[in-house]
This record gives sequence, C-alpha cells and structure tokens, in this order.
Amino acid sequence: MKNKVLVVEDSRAFRNYLEQLLSQAGYEVLSAENIAQAKQILAHQPDLLCAVLDYCLPDGQDGEIIELVLKAQHKVIVLTAMFQDELRESMLAKGVVDYLLKNSMASVSYLLPLIKRLTNNHQHKCLVVDDSSTVRNHVVQLLEHQYIRTTQATNGAEALAILQQDPEITFVITDHDMPKKDGISMIQEIRQSWDKNSLAVLGVSGSDDHSLTAQFLKAGANDFLYKPFNQEEFYCRVHQVLDMKEANNELYRMANQDSLTGLWNRRFLFNQACGGCDKRNIAMLDIDHFKKVNDTYGHDGGDAALVTLANILKIYFPEDVVARFGGEEFCIQACGTFTDFSTRLEKMRQRVESTPIHYNDTQINITVSIGVASAQDTLDSQIKLADDRLYLAKEHGRNMLICR
Repeated sequence: MKNKVLVVEDSRAFRNYLEQLLSQAGYEVLSAENIAQAKQILAHQPDLLCAVLDYCLPDGQDGEIIELVLKAQHKVIVLTAMFQDELRESMLAKGVVDYLLKNSMASVSYLLPLIKRLTNNHQHKCLVVDDSSTVRNHVVQLLEHQYIRTTQATNGAEALAILQQDPEITFVITDHDMPKKDGISMIQEIRQSWDKNSLAVLGVSGSDDHSLTAQFLKAGANDFLYKPFNQEEFYCRVHQVLDMKEANNELYRMANQDSLTGLWNRRFLFNQACGGCDKRNIAMLDIDHFKKVNDTYGHDGGDAALVTLANILKIYFPEDVVARFGGEEFCIQACGTFTDFSTRLEKMRQRVESTPIHYNDTQINITVSIGVASAQDTLDSQIKLADDRLYLAKEHGRNMLICR
C-alpha cells in the first residue's frame, strides 16, 4: 500500500508540481486548494504519512490549516513564501516537522528527501542513553515525532546489555557523563561488536570541553552534537546519520547480494563472519540441464527458473546462508545436525521437482542435483567436497542428493 501525503496549496501550478514530484516517488497524493477541501479529505483519510501545507490560504490567511491538521495528529511540513524568525520558531514550537521556503528551489528540493526520510524512519529503532530522565524524554519525543521507535537506558552499562538483547536497534544517541559507564567508554565497547554501518552512534554532551567532538569521533561515533541543541539541528544530525547508514547498507547489499534472486553472492559466502562452527554443513546444488532450459525458453525463461529455485531455497533454509555461487549453481551453509540438514535438502529437492514454473504461455519443469559435505574442515575444503559429490550425483542420473 502506498503512503499517503496530503498537499494543501492554493497555487494550481505549484500544487501540480508537488503532486507530480511526490507521485513519481511512489506516494499517493491527496490534494486540496483550501481548508474546506482539506477538511473533507481529513474526514475520510485518517491514515496519512504527512501533510504538506501552505501557510497562507484563501480561507485561512494565518496558518489556520496547520492548527487543523496538527489537531488531527498528523505530521506537518509547512511551505511558505514568508521567512520570519518569529513565525518559524512559532511553527516549530507547535510541533511541525519542518518549515520550508517556497521561493527557493533549494528549499523545495529538500522536501522529497525529507518525506522519504519520514518513510524510512519506520525501519529504525533508537536507543537513547542518558542519566537525565528529562533529557531522555525530550530526545524520545523528538524521535517518535518522526516515526522512529525508541528504547531507553540510564547509563552505558545498561545500554550495552540492551543492545545484546534487542537486534532491532539501528542507532544509539548517547550522553557522555553518566554513572557506571560513560558515553565514550560505551562507544569503544560497541565498536568491538558493531561497526559504524551496522550500528550508528550520535554522541551528545552539555560539557564545555570542546575536545569532546574529537574524542567521540575517535571512539567510533558517527557524529557529535553539543547540548543544548535546537530541534532543527538535532533533526539534521539524525537525518544525516541515518542517510549515511542507509546508503552504506545499500552499497553493502549491492556488493553482497545477487541482483536477480536476492540471495547472497559468492563474495558474501567467503567473507562472512562465520568461519566455522561445531556442526557446519555445506550443500552444493545446481539445476539439471540448465543450458537446455535457456535454449528452449530463452534467458528470460532461465531467469524465471533461477528465481523460482531461489524462492524455494528461502522457504526451506530461512535461517541459513544461501548463496548463488555462480550461474545455475547454489551453495547452502547450515550449522546444525547433519540429519536435519539432509532431510530439509531432500524435501527441497522434491519440492523443486513438483513445482511447475509458469512462464508466458508455457510451463517449465526443473530438477536439481545436490552434493553435501559435513566434514569439519575449512570452508573451501567443504565446498570442494560438496562440489565433487554434486558432480557424482550428475553422473548417477541427476535429480538426487549424495551425502557420502
């Protein structure tokens, strides 16, 4: 379902521009040119990502639309041709997300990234660490106002324990001066287990020590902010940290995932943190007579077969490392009992054999051959042994599993 954005703007040209901008980005735009039309939309559309509002409208010259939408508990972004410090401070104090100028394309171009930021914020959960409940509650309120879920800790030691228990936490905002464990010491410990891409950290402090910025950054923080801070600066820093984290995550995904199937690729398989476990099992498998599939149905038909197989692998090995090794060959790494692994492999093989692949107006049927290695050796050696058994399965007629 598309996220809905309400746009209230009396200029037809500017309203059409905003509609086109947001629609092309994948949002469902609900537009109005005055307060009366906006009331009708709000009465029937309670679920909005946010509202983009012109401050001055024909039936409301002094920001009445803002009060109306805020009262309905929606996130508000104000667009206005007027820049007045007093008005801006008043709007931000009321709880609007941001206040942008219409007379500058630079300001308007900030609108779409801001709305995308609100959209992506649903994916994030922040651990707020501060021994002051007043500061914690203020930071939590600011974050939750932009759809960021939160949890809290009163010191570094408590925060480290929470991080170990809650894998949903994507970033941390921490003070420095706290009992039991200060912010810098906590960050140093965090970086022993999480890098800057996997867990972002924003340091904050009310200290007069201007060396703290360097100390936090050298300890591993992604950014630093002195207290007291204003709302706009805080959001800019948080947005920057999350933008960088998401960009790095996307680069990591592009480098380590197969673009066709969504599985891990060969690079990830050999660079993963798991260099071995007590009961690591490796399976190598590929599609039988895959060249014939490509020759008969074309490469698009072959791609359909690869995607179908990948989806079946995800069903039977949801917690394991499944990689597209190359071409039509796949590798599965699973840590557990050999009996369980081989049982799932056999069920998967049968599922592949019995699953027709509907492509255009025809049906493609495929089978797979599988070789398995459970010997406790290096990853390279296990893959080599499993690959040898895969080719043994090919020699014995294909569409079978060979473990010994």
